[in-house]
Amino acid sequence: MTIEATIGATIETIRADALGGVPHGFFGRRDGVSTGIYAGLNVGLGSDDDHAAVVENRRRAAHAVKPGATLVTVHQVHSALCVVAAPVADDARAKADALVTDRPDLLIGVLAADCVPVLFADVEAGVVGAAHAGWKGAIGGVVASTVAAMEALGAQRERIAAAIGPCIAKRSYEVDDGFLARFCTDDPENERFFLDGRAGHHQFDIEAYVASRCALAGLRRIEALGLDTYSDEQRFFSYRRATHRGEPGYGRQIAIIGI
Repeated sequence: MTIEATIGATIETIRADALGGVPHGFFGRRDGVSTGIYAGLNVGLGSDDDHAAVVENRRRAAHAVKPGATLVTVHQVHSALCVVAAPVADDARAKADALVTDRPDLLIGVLAADCVPVLFADVEAGVVGAAHAGWKGAIGGVVASTVAAMEALGAQRERIAAAIGPCIAKRSYEVDDGFLARFCTDDPENERFFLDGRAGHHQFDIEAYVASRCALAGLRRIEALGLDTYSDEQRFFSYRRATHRGEPGYGRQIAIIGI
């Protein structure tokens, strides 16, 4: 993992070694223009933040990855759906949780605020993917959907590298017995991703779980950045932190990749 500041914009850009020279970046909340509870680089079009500020934050993040390319995102719905990216108006975004592209003029991005952003690249094929893996999408197969969509564009899964960006860490992600039971019913081996906590509760390692789904999909190079969105308030937005504080809204950060 490397951290860079884009010259002239001073945008903190977190990059994964696994993705090499592929244009990409994981962004937090630093260096944006939003204020109040959304202070920083909030890119959430669905938030109650000032729309012009959100648009500017998205422009800055895209510029930090690949100046001049068009950023495409989706209307995320916590699904396993993956689409082939196409430039559309923000209010016409597809309802899905992953995108793929082989077009050098496009950047694709997913938003998160504790959920797991995953970026994928097959450098040889010139195909990239981005997935938003909340717990519903992760258990539902969003990683597998993304890999399959990349293969349809000419990628080969044994060449695909994956990078798992900032997300809520095990120490910060408390779940109840019912949540644990759902994952263990899907696969008894999933119990290894849970650590016993206070009575009736457990700490869920969603980052490790998503990494395991990448491996199950046949990926050989997987990098997890190990950055906790919940505990690092100065650097990242967090839905759970905002909820615990009773705040009326929360910002979103973005992960972007291109060719």
